Amino acid sequence: MEFPRTTVAGVSLPRMLIGTNWILGYSHTSAAADAQIRASYANPKDFLPVFEAWFSHGVDAMMTSLPSWKNNGILPALDYVQEKLGRRLIIIDTPALNVEDSPQARAECEAYLKWSAAQGSTFCLLHHTCAEKLVSKLRGTMDRLDDYTGMIRDAGMIPGLSCHMPELVVYSDEQGYDVETYIQIYNPMGFLMQVEVESVAKIIRHANKPVMTIKPMAAGRCTPYVGLNFVYNTIRPCDMVTLGAYNAREVHEDAEIALAAIERRWPDMEGRGSLVKQKALG
Repeated sequence: MEFPRTTVAGVSLPRMLIGTNWILGYSHTSAAADAQIRASYANPKDFLPVFEAWFSHGVDAMMTSLPSWKNNGILPALDYVQEKLGRRLIIIDTPALNVEDSPQARAECEAYLKWSAAQGSTFCLLHHTCAEKLVSKLRGTMDRLDDYTGMIRDAGMIPGLSCHMPELVVYSDEQGYDVETYIQIYNPMGFLMQVEVESVAKIIRHANKPVMTIKPMAAGRCTPYVGLNFVYNTIRPCDMVTLGAYNAREVHEDAEIALAAIERRWPDMEGRGSLVKQKALG
């Protein structure tokens, strides 16, 4: 079964988006875990099974920061995977741009955005580390944001915002910035969320544009069943969930749990292993 879809700025997207921390080496756990991931995904061919699994569920959109692929020297993996599978990824790039107010920084941004578009990016969402530098909490504004969304449009991509600071969604909606979608951290544990879960839930529910939620399992701190059921049952039908998987088996398992959450049924999944299995753990 192909995953349900939504529409963002006229582009059809699956309601599950491919996250890349668990194939690029950003575990949010430890340096040892990061190293293990990078060792497992050192060559283009290493990426093929996990993307093949995503595509088998109709999940064809990936959120990532393209500089990470470039800096790790594995950018050719994207071309390799798409060529082998005969299908293009919808790329949602989240770059940390240089937002200094200078001609040199602006030229740097324009050059990067043209490069990102040339790599095939459809969306470009300013990474929270640069977007938050534009914020004035006193005025409830994001100074010069229109400069960057304009550059993104000029490069042929669709602009959005990564909002680890949840009030960015509110500021953007109130000011009417040219933003088509938002990224927001959202999980039942409040992991990396700057305010309580209930407040973020309300912001997502009242956002003017679709929201791409991230870290539904709190970077492995809760199980897929808990995280995915919570998020999918508290967001809107237009919103999406971004999650990473370390291997193809995790992709299939997470996709089934997510579909079951949307369809309000019990997922077809195996129980967790135990040395001494009790009936209650079956």
